[in-house]
Amino acid sequence: MFRPADLFDLTQTEHAALFDGCQYAWEALRNLQAYLKTTLRPELRNHCDGVAFIGKAVFIGEGTVVEDGAMIKGPAMIGRNCQIRHNAYIREHVIVGDNCVVGNACELKHSLLFNHATVPHFNYVGDSIVGYKAHLGAGVKVSNVKLVPGNILVEVDGKPFDTGLRKFGALLGDRAEIGCNAVLNPGSIIGQSSVVYPNTNWRGVLPPHSIVKNRTVQQVISRNVLDPAR
Repeated sequence: MFRPADLFDLTQTEHAALFDGCQYAWEALRNLQAYLKTTLRPELRNHCDGVAFIGKAVFIGEGTVVEDGAMIKGPAMIGRNCQIRHNAYIREHVIVGDNCVVGNACELKHSLLFNHATVPHFNYVGDSIVGYKAHLGAGVKVSNVKLVPGNILVEVDGKPFDTGLRKFGALLGDRAEIGCNAVLNPGSIIGQSSVVYPNTNWRGVLPPHSIVKNRTVQQVISRNVLDPAR
């Protein structure tokens, strides 16, 4: 499930050329910087609702609204009919497809969002690919760097495989759902239509059409109140 077509409908991005020649989907991240350098033609066709900072190397399509306080440093390409909400921070080498949401206080860096991807509330997405109609709940963090030195490893055929990437967050397959406040550790791969429950700390490969449940035990006990009138 590591090939681009295993995770993503490549018709749901105008930038499928990023995956040309890629055996593993994460290899597209290596192509992102050069792709933007050769294809980006800066132009702003959007509407600003308030005051936003938009760098010189930025393209934004028709119907997209950029709200007050957003910062788009660029190089970046943002598609049509997107919502770039208040205080969003879009850093270098980001591609956002059509009909996407980048929400309040979200940060994107060196990442690709397919059409209809939703990153809506207090999210960090670094060195990652977010598939068609994939959705992050509030507070989801996609970690992209190991705590110890070295490249990111992914388990392939039961053995650690060196991706060659020092920074690699996650691949979220089409229609993946990540619950609120979950953490995806570096090199996480989430299959199509899979679900990760809220508050889960996930590492590794999740097959398509799977659910990760967080079975934290909760206990309810009686409360002793000395003075009920207080």
